[in-house]
Amino acid sequence: MEGNSPSLQLQQLPLATAAVSVQPHTDSFSYKENLIGALLAIFGHLVSSIALNLQKYSHIRLAGSKDPRAYFRTKTWWSGFLLLLLGELGVFSSYAFAPLSLIVPLSAVSVVASAIIGIIFIKEKWKPKEFLRRYVLSFVGCGLAVVGTYLLVTFGPNSHEKMTAENITRHLVSWPFLLYMLVEIIVFCLLLYFYKERNANYIVIILLLVALLGSMTVVTVKAVAGMILVSIQGTLQLDSPIFYIMLVCMAATAVYQATFLAQASQLYDSAQISSIGYILSTTAAISAGATFYLDFMGEDVLHICMFALGCLIAFLGVFLITRNRKKPVPFEPYISMDAMPGMQNMHDKGIAVQPDLKASFSYGALENNDSMPEIYSPATLPIVQEQHGPRGVPAPPYRVLEHSKKE
Repeated sequence: MEGNSPSLQLQQLPLATAAVSVQPHTDSFSYKENLIGALLAIFGHLVSSIALNLQKYSHIRLAGSKDPRAYFRTKTWWSGFLLLLLGELGVFSSYAFAPLSLIVPLSAVSVVASAIIGIIFIKEKWKPKEFLRRYVLSFVGCGLAVVGTYLLVTFGPNSHEKMTAENITRHLVSWPFLLYMLVEIIVFCLLLYFYKERNANYIVIILLLVALLGSMTVVTVKAVAGMILVSIQGTLQLDSPIFYIMLVCMAATAVYQATFLAQASQLYDSAQISSIGYILSTTAAISAGATFYLDFMGEDVLHICMFALGCLIAFLGVFLITRNRKKPVPFEPYISMDAMPGMQNMHDKGIAVQPDLKASFSYGALENNDSMPEIYSPATLPIVQEQHGPRGVPAPPYRVLEHSKKE
């Protein structure tokens, strides 16, 4: 037995060495996957921001057109549409590589990019008095969002597993996720009751509905993207029923999420929707990723605290960026009746409807460069004394003298 023990130890040594060497290789590979996923998400959000600003620029240029769909015939709008598809494809692909809790907070990149591109590309006007109040806070917010993004990428969760049908099914029936789904369904039904039946059209209620739906959207997106990646790598997963269940859930939750967002955009400013929606959606998505995919399983307390700090800094940055953003006013080529200075008194008793005299006179794109006294001076008809002619020949009581503008 003693003679066989060295040989037995020598035979077991390569196995132990292999078992030990697997862990560093796995950690290195997982960090590379995190980096690939983060870069894809950042690239996708940047391209999507450029695309949306291109489409916005096209809408602004054609705001005075009589054809409401004239932008469909412009290259600018279609370029933005194609870039938007490319950006969404990049964000979708990022879920297949990195954990869900790491990818979702990186949407702050789109807010930062939209703030910078909106000033440079759209050339939003600003006054010197408003610079300190608006844009300094925006620049500080951009810096905080960048710092928060760096902390998110550096201290993000490092849990990776293959998105096979077996693993997804096992997560789907696990008791933490079932408990999370029960709580989410109860909260969603209560919010929907107050929103529909009690007419509680508060922005927090609407965006909480969006966030709860969005948490399920990102869970299903990661499952679908991960199963496609595993299928491309050689193990077919597209023939499993769970793939199509996740695909249908992804489409349904995305549609209802867009519906609530459209309702919120009709009631509230886009800046408020961006900041509050980002905070609520990110929090709900991280919670869903932690319960479904167990993103923070095995992470130490320091990494979790630094990741939470990065989220808080990113939240503050997005809030500062969107805090003082003005609501865009669409261009109107003609003056609407209710926008005229005197029309608000149209139905008052005994008050004239005549517009008040302002600094200049203009109607739409047509401007009169004449002086104000000439425009608003009353028209005069010079009266000529009646001249009696011979009897029986009536003379005109007056005649109109044609005055030139110079007179």
